[in-house]
Amino acid sequence: MTRVLVVDDEPQILRALRINLAARHYEVAVAPDGATALREAADWHPDLVVLDLGLPDIDGVDVIHGLRGWTSVPIIVLSGRTGNQDKVDALDAGADDYMTKPFGIDELLARVRAISRRVSTQGEAPAVVAIGDHTVDLVGKTVSGGVRLTPTEWHLLEILLRNPGKLVSQRQLLTQVWGAGFFKETNYLRQYMAQLRRKLERDPAHPAHLITEPGMGYRFKP
Repeated sequence: MTRVLVVDDEPQILRALRINLAARHYEVAVAPDGATALREAADWHPDLVVLDLGLPDIDGVDVIHGLRGWTSVPIIVLSGRTGNQDKVDALDAGADDYMTKPFGIDELLARVRAISRRVSTQGEAPAVVAIGDHTVDLVGKTVSGGVRLTPTEWHLLEILLRNPGKLVSQRQLLTQVWGAGFFKETNYLRQYMAQLRRKLERDPAHPAHLITEPGMGYRFKP
């Protein structure tokens, strides 16, 4: 049974989500603040976290950072903050999805199902992926047609290909490929993504697979 930790300081939201998730056979735990959420996550090891940002003790973005220090558990932010910068900050911190309040329970449940499916199949990620006219072999580190990639291009491409359809934030890519001290060097990403598109996309100026999400990150679209 999938374990879901719901973190929110509004009792009515905790109750509504607990009832709706339990009715669909999820195992549910709730936390009214950030400190409780971090303790619960460490003790209970949920499969997914639904997190409000406006918590009474610790800001939700700091909770995300706290979780990302030791776990890759999927996090869906459910917040009343609607500003684009709030979304960017949450995604950069490591959130997997972002919904704004007021929200529809059916949409939230659909996103929970989508992330659960993606997590359950991560170990089955294909070793060979098609991009335009090319085939990328992630195990053999080869690209059809004699295309050669640098080690940095390979690292960047592999992160995107192993997360098909998922928005991968600029911060995550920069930290994983270049290191924690490079999280502001977004020009690196623009340069290397342009190189990858020139080598792999049919029309690099209008990419069909290596997609930019302006101000947020990049996405591999199969």
